[in-house]
Parts: sequence; C-alpha cells; structure tokens
Amino acid sequence: ATARLFSKNGYRIAILARNPAHVQKLADEITSSGGEAAPFPIEKYTHESIKSAFDAIKKCWPNDEIRVALWNTTGGVWKSFLDVTDSDIRESMETNVIAAFAFARESIIAMKDLELNENGKKGSLFFTSATAALRGNVTSSVFAAGKSGQRALSQSLAKEFGKENIHVASVVIDGMIDTDFTKPLGSPNTPKLSPDSVAKTYWNLTSQDSSAWTWELDLRPSSEKW
Repeated sequence: ATARLFSKNGYRIAILARNPAHVQKLADEITSSGGEAAPFPIEKYTHESIKSAFDAIKKCWPNDEIRVALWNTTGGVWKSFLDVTDSDIRESMETNVIAAFAFARESIIAMKDLELNENGKKGSLFFTSATAALRGNVTSSVFAAGKSGQRALSQSLAKEFGKENIHVASVVIDGMIDTDFTKPLGSPNTPKLSPDSVAKTYWNLTSQDSSAWTWELDLRPSSEKW
C-alpha cells in the first residue's frame, strides 16, 4: 500500500525483498496502474546483498535521487524461551538488526549529499516497528530483542543525521495489518489496521517540514486493547 501511494504521488518505486515472485508481482501492479517500479530481489538480508541491490537501483535509474527509504520487513519466532534455538536468534538479528543497519547505511549514503527539498530535508528514512520494540512478553523474547535493537538504531540515526537534514522515523504497529497473510488470523472481530491508513502515515511523515519532525509514533485500531 505504501509503494502504491508513493507511486501515485510521482515516486519511482524500488522494491527489495527475498521473494522474487512477490516483488515482481507488486512492480507489475504498480506499472500497470501507470506508475514506474522495478523489482530488486535479494537472496539474503546481508550487507553484501543489500549493497548490491542499491547498486542495481542506481544503475536502473542513474539520474534519479533516493529521497525516501522504508525498512518494512520483520522476522521472529514466538516460543517459550527454553525452546528458542540458535538459528531462531540468528534469523531475528539478521533481519531486524543487521539488515536494518545495512539498509540504513546505503540509504543515508544515497541521501547525505542531496540538496534540501521544499520541506528542508535531504531525505527520509523510515522503519516499521512493533510493540515488542517497547516491551517484551511471554514467548516474544527473540522478536522483542530484534525489534528493540532496531528501535535503538533508528533513534541513534535520528539524533546523528537529523542535524544533517535527514529525517529518520520509526512507526510502531500495535496490532495486525489487514493483509492476505493475516486474514485467516484471529477471529472475525479481531481489529486490524488498514494498509492504506498505514501508508498515509508514511506519506505524512515524508511531508513534515524540518521545524517539526516526528521520530516515533504508534498506530493501532481504535478498539485495540493497550
């Protein structure tokens, strides 16, 4: 939904993910709707794979600037602590922390020498976060560790690069987003966030001028218990 909204507002869309079929499908949908998008599938969430993807983006659109970057992936398991395996921990750290570091690095390098836009910023770097970044819970030790690390990263970057006119923000999603994947989950009355509404939040963050930037905000359905 976020890719589609930004496309409608004139952005070219680069889509990174480990699922080649998924990124191709989304790129085709955006293109068929009159936008411009390209898929950049990556094999693993590593520094090398993400750097290669950014290099490919620059080759695809050599004269364009990267003004907005969104780290919108996640990874984790929900198990009793004593059932957690080494591979569970590695997967969560690689996705939520190591890959987020790599994505942020390439994004900031691409933005740091740009001219200021009409909102007084060189670019916007956003992270999709979760309630687990703020508090752990039963069975969430792995997920909470990864997301709290990502939150600390985003806060550190906001403080370091805000003064260099790069807007870094973290959006905490407190609840399930209504997607094809989550439709079978929960009961028919389970409150879910609209993907289009989440997308509008990212668009509004992009539009903030440098006199009043948000670092962190949280989104939840009105009926969500918290």
